[in-house]
Amino acid sequence: MIKRLPILLLGLLCLGLISCSGTRPMSQLSLGAWAAEHDLWDEAIFRWTRVIQSSPNSAAAHSNLAVAYEKKGMTAEAGREYELALKLAPSNTYIKDNYARYKQTLETKEDNKIHERL
Repeated sequence: MIKRLPILLLGLLCLGLISCSGTRPMSQLSLGAWAAEHDLWDEAIFRWTRVIQSSPNSAAAHSNLAVAYEKKGMTAEAGREYELALKLAPSNTYIKDNYARYKQTLETKEDNKIHERL
């Protein structure tokens, strides 16, 4: 039994490494979420951009990136990311709701600019 322990530990280590390598995009998504929760928007953008580089069809990453761009005041970039997320997951209510809120915010800002000019 004692002779088998190093082999068992090596096997568990290998399984751990394999599982870590397969979940890399998820860990980047999680790191981005952690950064966003702590108002570290540049870090969140960095993490979610990395997810998109390795998994360009991740609707979650595009949606999260859109929110981060919105928080940074990068409205054009946010709009592009929301549209990509919606193309990838058109029935996702979370993405649809965020995009609708984003568009409403843009319309409100535009209305306020018009009223300021009057």
